[in-house]
Amino acid sequence: MEILVANESHFKYAQVISDTITESAKVRGTGIAQRTPEYIIKRLQNGNAVIALDGDTFAGFCYIEVWGNKNFVANSGLIVHPDYRNQGLAKKIKKSIFELSRKKFPDAKIFGITTGLAVMKMNYELGYKPVTFSELTDDPEFWKGCQTCKNFDILTRTERNMCLCTGMLYNPTNKKPESKKLNGKAFKRLKSIKETLFLKKKTK
Repeated sequence: MEILVANESHFKYAQVISDTITESAKVRGTGIAQRTPEYIIKRLQNGNAVIALDGDTFAGFCYIEVWGNKNFVANSGLIVHPDYRNQGLAKKIKKSIFELSRKKFPDAKIFGITTGLAVMKMNYELGYKPVTFSELTDDPEFWKGCQTCKNFDILTRTERNMCLCTGMLYNPTNKKPESKKLNGKAFKRLKSIKETLFLKKKTK
């Protein structure tokens, strides 16, 4: 298994990456923004993505998006093919895209929004903190990317203040280790955040 910085030689995987993201959204039943093959290709060609390959077989993917004049970057689209799940691959991909982000954009704040508790845990161990959406980029183009998510109506109703996704932010100016264990107290806090957001959805 190799995790590589993507380039034009990986264009042939754009369709399977797009299909895997779409199918994952259906299975999970939660918000995952859809990404077309054309959208994926743009991320592959600028060196702002990593791809996991088992020989020539696609296994996983994640990409970087740059916002706010390079003041913010997002690690988005983390996906693992069903044949390679439950093997710790997602965590390795997440670490690789984080390291690539730090290398290419050392002064940028790195952020993400997710409904997945597993991704929240990985983010926390890399040094992210849960934050309100107001602390993330205000670039309207980023939020347009949520339009294909099934929960977009929640985001618009709350005037982009909250959704089922949790915002998480890594600030490079905070002097702290980039990798740390998620203790029981912190894990319970993350889980509580998710439960609160899902409860808000049910009561609407």
